[in-house]
Amino acid sequence: MAMKGPGLFSDIGKKAKDLHLRPEADRLHRQRLRSDGLTSTAVKKGGLYSLDVSSVYKYKNTLVDVKVDTESNISTTLTVLDALPSTKLVTSVKLPDYNSGKVEVQYFHENASFATAVGMKPSPVIDFSATVGAQGVVFGAEGGFDSATGKFTKYTAAIGVTKPDYHAAFILADKGDTIKVSGLYHLDEKQKTSAVAELTRRLSTNENTLTVGGLYTVDPQTVVKARLNNTGTLAALLQHEVKPKSLLTISGEFDTKALDRPPKFGLALALKP
Repeated sequence: MAMKGPGLFSDIGKKAKDLHLRPEADRLHRQRLRSDGLTSTAVKKGGLYSLDVSSVYKYKNTLVDVKVDTESNISTTLTVLDALPSTKLVTSVKLPDYNSGKVEVQYFHENASFATAVGMKPSPVIDFSATVGAQGVVFGAEGGFDSATGKFTKYTAAIGVTKPDYHAAFILADKGDTIKVSGLYHLDEKQKTSAVAELTRRLSTNENTLTVGGLYTVDPQTVVKARLNNTGTLAALLQHEVKPKSLLTISGEFDTKALDRPPKFGLALALKP
């Protein structure tokens, strides 16, 4: 199913987040393969190593994603495309914690999208989100409701703008306590080089975090990313396509203001037959 319309709420500001390599080096950027594939990820934190192996299988309009880590946790995600017209059904569970199960329904329309996720336990947390938009401008909101306490766990609002040369987002999160402004700009017509910046302000503590980063496409098979924030955290990532749709990713992160701390290193290999 080709996703249409403005996309999900989680897509607002996603391009800037992806270029930032995510907050931690051990959360490696991985491409989710749309066919049978195997991904192996190794991470070093100081003197400790962790390893996980995940596999994705596709049968007709169904995707099955299974991941096993070194702590014997088994995460399974089942995705059914076009369960109903323009609708995607996603179920997930992380064993041995049976209460971690969740069922999510996503609906896509030409000018709107909706998503609802419900935990698989007697008094679940219900997450819901919606977006509306057209011509590259999107308005969205999301919320979370705890049926056990009868209280909202979160509510967030966002605005996203997508144009051929740039992407921008304004997000009001953490029940109005956090403001995030991000932007990504392509520096050339072929989009081989991009720059990104994100400013986060937490109103309750008056804390500001500024992160800047960049992406450079060395050749059709190789991409380099880097980011630096005002706390001194520097991270870099190299991703190379060793063969069609098979990716090797190497990442690293260290604190430039605390060089005595051990850096983080990550290695991921995604293979497709």
